Amino acid sequence: MDHINSLAKFRNPFGNQEIEIQEVVYEGGGTPMMRLRIRERGARFTVFDVDPVTAKFWADEMLKWATPLADAGDQLKGS
Repeated sequence: MDHINSLAKFRNPFGNQEIEIQEVVYEGGGTPMMRLRIRERGARFTVFDVDPVTAKFWADEMLKWATPLADAGDQLKGS
């Protein structure tokens, strides 16, 4: 049986989607995958599995975009 470990679960406040990040380790072996499960309104799900190299690239790109914006928001809150 494949092993699925929930890593994080949160809600996007702007679209109200429920997002869960899971690690999937397959019984048959192979590369563990990161599974993103996005639950839209009701029962609609978007699910995709991402390999570690792609996940790292994606995370790095998201951080490059989000860091300056989040830091600017933190500075505004501190004013």
